[in-house]
Order: sequence, then C-alpha cells, then structure tokens
Amino acid sequence: MQFLFAWRYFRAKKSTNVINIIAWICIVAIMIGTAALILVLSVFNGFEGLVKSLYSSFYPDIKVIPASGKYLVLTETQLQQLRGVSGLRNFSLVVEEKAILRNGDNQALVSLKGVDARFKAINGIAEHMVNGRFDIGTAEHPRLVVGGGIEGSLSIRTSPNVEPMSIYIPRKSESEAFDAASNITPDTIRSAGTFVIQQDFDNKYAITEISFLKQAMGLDARTFSGIEIAVTDPSVTAKVQQSLQQLFGKGYTVQDRYQQNQSLYAIMNLERWVFYAILSLILVVAAFNMVGALTMLVLEKQKDISVLNALGADRGFILKVFLSEGFLLAMIGGGMGMLLALAMVLLQKQFHLVPLQGGSFLIDYFPVALKLRDFLLVAITVLIIAFVASWTPARKASRKEFSLKAE
Repeated sequence: MQFLFAWRYFRAKKSTNVINIIAWICIVAIMIGTAALILVLSVFNGFEGLVKSLYSSFYPDIKVIPASGKYLVLTETQLQQLRGVSGLRNFSLVVEEKAILRNGDNQALVSLKGVDARFKAINGIAEHMVNGRFDIGTAEHPRLVVGGGIEGSLSIRTSPNVEPMSIYIPRKSESEAFDAASNITPDTIRSAGTFVIQQDFDNKYAITEISFLKQAMGLDARTFSGIEIAVTDPSVTAKVQQSLQQLFGKGYTVQDRYQQNQSLYAIMNLERWVFYAILSLILVVAAFNMVGALTMLVLEKQKDISVLNALGADRGFILKVFLSEGFLLAMIGGGMGMLLALAMVLLQKQFHLVPLQGGSFLIDYFPVALKLRDFLLVAITVLIIAFVASWTPARKASRKEFSLKAE
C-alpha cells in the first residue's frame, strides 16, 4: 500500500517543476554511482581472475615446506603415506637456492629451482614456453629453463649449438666462515627453453634437474626444500591440506595456493574495498539530492498528509509512505545503473572497447567479469543509503500537525 502511494506521488504532477527536476537528478546520480560501482568491481574481478590464472601456472595447489629452516628431510615411510592421501593427484619434490648465471659479460642472480620428472604434471609452466622446450635434462647433462626476463638480461639464445653458460651454486656448509673455493660450486649448463608467465616469475626463476642441483649443493638424497602437490579437484583442497598437516605434523607447514600468495590476495582485496568506498561517495552525493527532493515533496503534499490522517492513517503509515518514496527513487536509479553496467560489461567482453595503454601487459584490453555478489552488494548499499537519506524527511512528515484548514 505504501509503495502505491509513493508511486502515485512520483508520477503525479507537482505544483513546481523543481521537485521533478531534483528527483530525476537524484535518480541519474544513483544510476551513475551504481553503474560505476559495478563496472569497477567487474574490472577487479577480471584482473583477479587473470592474476590467479597466471599464478596457478606456477604455484601448485598445495605446498609443503619446513616450519623453520630451509630444508625438510623426508623418510621413505612418509613418501609412501603421501602417495596414499585421498584426493592427491600427483606430487613433485623440489629444491630451491639462489645462484648466479653468467653468459659472456652478462650475469644475473636467479632463484634456481631443481625439480623432478613429475613437475610438469603439477603446474602449467610447460604451456607457457615461448622459446625452445621444457627440458630439465639429467643429473649428468642438466638443462636450464629460464624466465623471459632472465633470457633478456643474459642475452641467452636457445639452441643446442650455443656455448653453455657458467653457473655458480652455493654449497650447504656447517661452518659459519665463507670460503669461495669450498662453498661455491662452479659448473656449466645449457639453456633448453624460455617461459613467459608474469614478471614476478620471468625475472626471477630458472628451473633445472633436481639431482644435479642437490649434488652441487651437497644435499643428501632425503633432503628437499619442499613438496609441491596437485589435487584431483579444487573442491577437495582443504580436505587434502588437513590430511597432509596431520601426516607431517607441526614441523611442517602445509599451504594452499591462497596462503602461498597471501600478501598478493590481501592487497588485491584491500584495493577492491578502497575503490568501493571511494565510488560509494557518488551515492552519498545522490543522497543529498534525495533529501532535497523528499523535503520539497513533503511540503508539496501537506494537505494530502492531512487527508490520509483524516481517513485513519497513523503517523507510522505516513513515515512508511515517504520512506517508500525514497526507496522508489533508489530502485529506479539503481535498476537503471545495473542495466547500464551489465550492457557495458557485455560489450567490453565481446568487443574490447576500452584498451589497456602501454602494450606491456599480456592482454591489450581491460578484463571484466560479472559476479552476482557484486550486484547484491551494490543493491544493499543503494538501499541503505536510500533509507538513511529518506529517514529525516519521512520522520518530519510523520510528525507534522495534521490540518485540513485552508491557509
């Protein structure tokens, strides 16, 4: 019933056009604010999905690392139990260490990652090769797969006939004194291929065969830096993670993909909420227009309020009528804004209308993705702001002295 009165007041001709103009300004402002919020959240969804897909090509579903120190020691019993964990598809043993690569006059400090033959089944690096192929070689004849940034800084050419590079790997030592002759292992290695995923990886990582790296570092057969694990289905990740933590105990840390990149995801989430808060100010500005429109409508409808009171309407009913008027303005503006945002997102996905400047990213347009939760969040935000803005004019209308006397 209250919305019926609100709809009639919205459509009815006013004694002055200023009320209609202010009401439509309010609707347009809410429409722009709603559309802007959904568009920005959709862009964040697009970038978040893109970044997650890139990081999932390098980081495993689950990783087991030592709770303290650099290395963990695995027994054959632990490896047998690991193979029997339900939901685990495959696992790879890895060793990581800093190393120096030198190619002629060029040199670079890299994060050298030694992996076994199962590594390709854990991640998608092999799908991101741009030169050569993913080949880590053997312990006797190791090969190197490098990131695109390292390839550029060292001027590496991927070819079997190219001269091998020099590589310097630190050895594990119990002594605190550093001796270059005994604590650094020099060797030569050839490049097999180059991957390009994301700058954080391309400028940092080089991948080789694990036995070669362990021999160079002086590690025994059961010592590793971590275990990288792939699950059968993403939905069982938490269950597998819990099983692994129970299997290995407190001396090991078991991380899912989010925990491996917790700072990245936390920053992305913070940025999302900061932009949401800033763009919500557009809706707050629209709320000022709503206060003005409803206040003038209350003055316009004083006699109507008195008539409703004479017909038995109490103050609570009058309050609800003008609150409904505010919600009506918000729903019209919010609905139009959602439809506008939906159309723009679909057009961007189909035709890539808004390009990314610079040309240094993997794609040349703004990625977008629609999520129902964003529409619900924006709808709730619009309704809350509409309620707050409508409350004071509606309360004043309900407290007016009712009189049918002509002035």
